[in-house]
Amino acid sequence: MWVTLSHAFCICICARGFVFLHVCAQGRSSCQCSLIKISLFHSADECQQRVCMTSDLSGGVSNNPADKCHRELDCCGGLNNVDYSKMDLKVFEEVLRHINFHDSNFHIAVIGIIFNPLFWNVVARWEHQTRNLSRLFGSPYLACYFLGFIIILLNVYRSHSMAVVMKTQARWEMMDRPEVFYFGVLLIVLGSLLVVSSFLALGFTGTFLGDYFGILMDGKVTGFPFSLIDNPMYWGSTSNYLGLALIGASPVGLFLTAIVAVVYKIAIQFEGPFTERIYQGRRRKYQ
Repeated sequence: MWVTLSHAFCICICARGFVFLHVCAQGRSSCQCSLIKISLFHSADECQQRVCMTSDLSGGVSNNPADKCHRELDCCGGLNNVDYSKMDLKVFEEVLRHINFHDSNFHIAVIGIIFNPLFWNVVARWEHQTRNLSRLFGSPYLACYFLGFIIILLNVYRSHSMAVVMKTQARWEMMDRPEVFYFGVLLIVLGSLLVVSSFLALGFTGTFLGDYFGILMDGKVTGFPFSLIDNPMYWGSTSNYLGLALIGASPVGLFLTAIVAVVYKIAIQFEGPFTERIYQGRRRKYQ
């Protein structure tokens, strides 16, 4: 789905949760797919009409406008036809130019982003193997509530540290416009909907790793929002951070949000298979 916000921005929202931001400017032309897609066009009209150059399956470039519009860049269908050598990195350079990587608050935010999933995965796996927390609290439910409370506190501090960095570091005038602000608000609403509905569908123990404490659900949750997207809690949280970055016209916010997305993606690679093994063990036990 394409949304034309103004003569300066086009945003492609893909079903897999990626957001592709197109920045339009005079005098330069480059349009290629990438995970975080930032491209330049000759004019605002080109941006509005979605006339972009895409690599065809043979590695060439299609210059047929009708072909370009019909394909709509196939951003979410795969990246095998992407010619990364033709990406214009000047916009990335401009974003990085506004970020102070020596800022101690920036370091704290990055540490918080990386530490949180690492902490709850390590503690939850340790509990699954030893049941020490359950024995300490006398109940797996109390132990899960305790870990969930710690995770909430850690996430609140992470959000606070990211907000501090976004507020204290430089804004980018290219993002400082009403259309981007309102799109940021929309992302926060969408992210909050995913997070809240995911929590209501899973419950407290289902949300905060109750499976690792032996508190197993009767079956896989397939209703909304899980019918819409996998891991809605993680991607809803990521959407919230991206919305905050857009509202604050914050390049460092975009950078930190990208780290959040990467860390969550890595966490999913560990959590998904491990949780599946837990439920496979239960199925074998009752066969």
